[in-house]
Amino acid sequence: QTPQTPATAQDRDEVIRISTEIVQTDVMVFDRSGKFIEGLRPEDFDLRVDGRPQRIEFFERIQAGSVDEDAQLRAARGGGVGTVRAASPKDAGKSLPLDRGRVIFFFVDDMHLSAGSAGRLHKMLMRFVDEEMGQNDQAAFASTTGQIGFLQQLTGDKVVLRAAVNRIRHRPYNVKDMETPAMTEAQALAIDQNNPSVIDWFVRQITRENPMISPELARNMVESRSRALLQQASYITGQTLRTLENLVRGTAQLSARKIVFFVSDGFHIDRRNSDTQHHLQRIADAASRAGAVIYSMDARGLSNDFSDASVKGQFDPEGQLVSTQFDTGASLQEPLRTLAAETGGRALLNTNALGSAVTRSLEETSRYYLLAWRPEDTRARDSKQRRLEVSVRGRPELNVMMRRGYFLTQPAAPSSERAERKKQRAEPEPKTPPADAELFEALRATYPRDSLPTSLALAYVNAGKDTMVLTAALEIDGDQLTYKDEGGTRGAIADLAGAVYDDRGKVVTTLRQELGVLPPLAEVASRQRVVQSYQFRLAPGLYQVRFAARDRGSKRLGSAMQWVEIPDPKKRSFSLSSIFVGERVPSEAPPAAADEGPDAALMRGVTMTADRRLARTSWLRFVTFIYNAANSPVPADVVLQVQVFRDDQPVLTTPLRKIETRDVPDIARIPYAAEIPLSTFPVGHYVLQVTAIDRAAKASASQRINFSVE
Repeated sequence: QTPQTPATAQDRDEVIRISTEIVQTDVMVFDRSGKFIEGLRPEDFDLRVDGRPQRIEFFERIQAGSVDEDAQLRAARGGGVGTVRAASPKDAGKSLPLDRGRVIFFFVDDMHLSAGSAGRLHKMLMRFVDEEMGQNDQAAFASTTGQIGFLQQLTGDKVVLRAAVNRIRHRPYNVKDMETPAMTEAQALAIDQNNPSVIDWFVRQITRENPMISPELARNMVESRSRALLQQASYITGQTLRTLENLVRGTAQLSARKIVFFVSDGFHIDRRNSDTQHHLQRIADAASRAGAVIYSMDARGLSNDFSDASVKGQFDPEGQLVSTQFDTGASLQEPLRTLAAETGGRALLNTNALGSAVTRSLEETSRYYLLAWRPEDTRARDSKQRRLEVSVRGRPELNVMMRRGYFLTQPAAPSSERAERKKQRAEPEPKTPPADAELFEALRATYPRDSLPTSLALAYVNAGKDTMVLTAALEIDGDQLTYKDEGGTRGAIADLAGAVYDDRGKVVTTLRQELGVLPPLAEVASRQRVVQSYQFRLAPGLYQVRFAARDRGSKRLGSAMQWVEIPDPKKRSFSLSSIFVGERVPSEAPPAAADEGPDAALMRGVTMTADRRLARTSWLRFVTFIYNAANSPVPADVVLQVQVFRDDQPVLTTPLRKIETRDVPDIARIPYAAEIPLSTFPVGHYVLQVTAIDRAAKASASQRINFSVE
């Protein structure tokens, strides 16, 4: 981790910082059968840095994907337990959900990916989305070329993830030698390393085809071709590794541990003429600072590295090129092994069961030990890598997986990259007021800002005449706003900015607003919700809505983003609207019946919520609309079922209930509302699923929405 600094206004509510630098690493310990070893204590570990033993200052066994993980990591950074502070005095002592979920990235090296590998990868990623992703997991797919585009974002929405996978296409590898006899990248690397057999083979081929060329000139031609080929390969490899580094370094904004799967056919490391080794060091440093573990995957699976008769110009009866063919597979896999080993992950090589390998990797990383220590010389600020060794005393048979080292300061960028950054800084930036610049920067940020707790909820309805209306409810935690007396009135001001993007990242609409907020009533014990709603008329398609908020008093920023898929109403298919969620508190009277039409009486006394954090003492009330039910040759015959899931397991399932439609004025738009008492639900994250079945048309539709019980 980077040196800790005194807390700023934005992070003082998260961690109490101390001035002494703390370095931490996560460690996984397995027996020979691959079973995680439980029950280890600090004194069981031997921790060494550059061969010198270190005292373990902080030690925890952590379950990945839990809120406890956040608290334990923050405590390690602060140097002790108890350094985590609640975001608000009203939240002090509040129990937190334990089922937060995993954060998983797939980085596709599509510049080193064959057509066959791309096909296998597509199937594997679809299987991951459909079968491996848990209820609270978030994932993102990224690539070197950026062909995934705007969908290259972290999300738990499976519709978005499937669309992202469908954008991954094979990109032909552009490193080619157009001369004859053809030269491969592995052969060029051997020539650059002065391999006499390979050089002699190419010299003989050139002089045989061109008798007027001397062997010396032919050798110069061979060496020149090899350098040109390696330059092309170095540029492409550098682009891949720079993009991966940016991804990994950016994940430092996310709390807890991240798993990054690097998927590639592999590439060669040219240590003499490229910055590849330096890039690998920078990626290892980025992973260490971000708390990320890289699992590299050879997308080729079980492959045969020998060339055949189809490779033009490679006839080699004397076997002079055999050495490069033998070495090609291992050479291509070398960077995959290095990335995994340096970051504490594993290289998944020589297997066609990539999906099963991902499953095992996610299970493997679900538990780990966190060790933290103080470096001996906190004044050192060199870029030398400190080698890290961890073992279990008296247990040499155990397999300890961890990152191999760390840097006190980030390794310098290659000279070409520094020149490009300098050029970008020299370009004039558009003149924007500082406050607006901060607000729009938060709006465009890759990950949401959380200094000012901000939530967003999206729901659409068919407003008639084939018009789909999307309602965006923005919620700000009013307890976190700064209230001041101005002009005899006490209040706070929040600056808001919002935008709607299509799935290609094109802006559909934007808004900018100044919101005045009155202070919460002193007698109100519950938290203050500041909810603002906006409506957009949108054509069918996939959209992302983003909002950013800035408290003008404290300058704290918050943002939220959410995806929504708007269906095509012209298809007249049986469907449901989004689910609108509210909270009924105990002081409000219940509805007249268990379920009834969503009129004003039903929603009276219900607090609409965007963050959908509900108290156990309250009732969840929801509303949805059933569209295009068949009404001929018999009256509409629609039944509905409500389910609640936790960790993908049902905790509530109601019987199928027929919807009464005799008094519904428009059968094409049947309303339904009900409420669920939450007193029996343990604290945690849940999914509400509503399923409607049109028995006359033999059609069904469902909608899901997340909520939390606190």
